[in-house]
Amino acid sequence: MAKQLVRLGTKPSRDGRRFTYVLDYKNEHGKRTRVSLGHADRQKAERQRAQRQRELSMGCVVVEDMRLSELLADSLERTRGQVRESTLLERDIAMRHFLEAVGDIDIRTVKHRHGEAFIQACLDKGNSPATANKKIGCLKRLFQLAVVRGQLDENPFRFVRHIKVPARQVRIYSDPECTRLLEASKEPRRVDAPDWELLVATALCTAMRRGELLNVMWADIDFERLTISVSPKQDTAHTWEWRIKDAERRTLPLTSEVAELLTARRTGQTKLYPYVFISPARYECIQKLREQGQWTVRHGRCPVNNFDRGFRTLLERAQIDTGQFHDLRRTCLSRWLANGLTEYDVMQLAGHSDFSTTHRFYLGVRTDLIDRARAATRAAMGNDFGTRLARAPISGKKVLTRETGSGYSDKTYEKRARSSVG
Repeated sequence: MAKQLVRLGTKPSRDGRRFTYVLDYKNEHGKRTRVSLGHADRQKAERQRAQRQRELSMGCVVVEDMRLSELLADSLERTRGQVRESTLLERDIAMRHFLEAVGDIDIRTVKHRHGEAFIQACLDKGNSPATANKKIGCLKRLFQLAVVRGQLDENPFRFVRHIKVPARQVRIYSDPECTRLLEASKEPRRVDAPDWELLVATALCTAMRRGELLNVMWADIDFERLTISVSPKQDTAHTWEWRIKDAERRTLPLTSEVAELLTARRTGQTKLYPYVFISPARYECIQKLREQGQWTVRHGRCPVNNFDRGFRTLLERAQIDTGQFHDLRRTCLSRWLANGLTEYDVMQLAGHSDFSTTHRFYLGVRTDLIDRARAATRAAMGNDFGTRLARAPISGKKVLTRETGSGYSDKTYEKRARSSVG
């Protein structure tokens, strides 16, 4: 006789006058589960018990009831430590906003229409189209993970289309703007502020991200080979944990001028601290926060307080109206492409797995490209194109009007009109 994997039980109502049948068994993870059948029909309940018995004995995955909030908690717990904390935070925010829009419903009742309604709810709430697309992307990933784990049969948001958003204008600093930034960064600063001159120069030289720069250690710099490495950091007594975006280790070039600035910074320190761009005062403050348990992995992404505010002040000093620190990275990548590096080379140095990302977000149209296009147009039109334009008798040209062409049919009039022009 086969072992009975599923037992049939009853669950009384609150008033004790009625009951419903329940199935009692251990699921595929060995966890005791009780599922209410919602009725008191003995024969129907027995058929359902036998069906669940066959599913368990054959190793079939039994899909349990799961609310959206339960799916979120389960997914965050399973992926914690495998993806960046910022990614988990984005998924958490997206799902919570989705819960506000549709309620904490069962995941198997989520349909395509819920995705479209959520996009509209985001726009009505004042979110930009790009923000709404990002939230939908997070939800798509959560539901796809549920499909992989056997919690859903199919992704309900699989065919939900993103809003079409115009390509953003890539902001790159001109050569005069870069010069003014470097000059403005030499002005005196607070003791806990970063060395802006060193940061700007290194960013323009290596196209490193803000978090990558602020987590660079002296051990990452090879002064003989003139290179700087982007590598993850472990949680030790002297360093805090930091993870690379997309887990892409890479080595980047330094110019001799930037290497000299780094050497001067290193020899100018009375005590050598492990981090290059973190001031001694800020490093001591971070160490105290770590001892008090007030430092997390998220803080390591930007270990300098008010970084963006400080860079905006630097832009004002340099008399630059718009821009952000990340535009230094875009400027460097665009320069690399404009000066002979291939698209694949730029993608590898940028740390991107797909060139479409590099092209879409970082490579701007340089002035020299516009100049080359203008020169190509002149060559195609001929060297005497400007002279021919100047000689064209535009003001004295005879123009055929309906009055001068009276007596002709429409077809003949149009033919004579075309022949009179030019």
